[in-house]
Amino acid sequence: MRAVIFDIDGTLLDSVDLHARAWVEAFAHFGVETDAAKVRSQIGKGGDELMPVFLPPERIEREGKEIESYRSDLFKRKYLPEVRPFPAVRPLFERIRAAGLKIALASSGKGPEVERYQEILGIADLVDVVTSSDDADRSKPHPDIFEAAAQKLEGFGKDEMIAIGDTPYDAQAASKAGLRTIGVLCGGFPEADLSGAGCVAIYRDPQDLLDGFDRSLLATS
Repeated sequence: MRAVIFDIDGTLLDSVDLHARAWVEAFAHFGVETDAAKVRSQIGKGGDELMPVFLPPERIEREGKEIESYRSDLFKRKYLPEVRPFPAVRPLFERIRAAGLKIALASSGKGPEVERYQEILGIADLVDVVTSSDDADRSKPHPDIFEAAAQKLEGFGKDEMIAIGDTPYDAQAASKAGLRTIGVLCGGFPEADLSGAGCVAIYRDPQDLLDGFDRSLLATS
């Protein structure tokens, strides 16, 4: 193992519920009633993949960009200040770097959001590669974002990389990109969903992965 590619929301940051609330509120603003639990189950996808679950194609064509822009502004204004890191993210990153591995971030979020996330997490100095929705035509569960991260990790084969994420969409996207995935449960998805999507190992959260680092796939380089 030579490189680790991390998802951010729900994997490193406790933000899934906040994203779900922002989507529910944004949909309501445009007169669309949604079930909060169903919206939450779609978090991990980008807006291009989430909106078709709740809106017909003709409405997405007509208002999709406006809805997504409203949701993005709402999240930054109202919910982003509430986002907090999960415990032990920086110590985990330090342990990974000490083991000689490179670190990449691969998020469905917009570029400025991902920059802000690194500030909240306090990890910018430990990250080698960053990709966001700006680097991909399609969001997860399509493989574009992981493909972009893998390409930026020049000189490494995909068998030398592993993805870490909290949703089935992370595992599906990584698999399509030719990568294995370690799942974490802190984003709220059931263990069975992560296993069913192909995760090769599952941990509770970053702290649990750090505690078990020496027995993990990350230490088998």
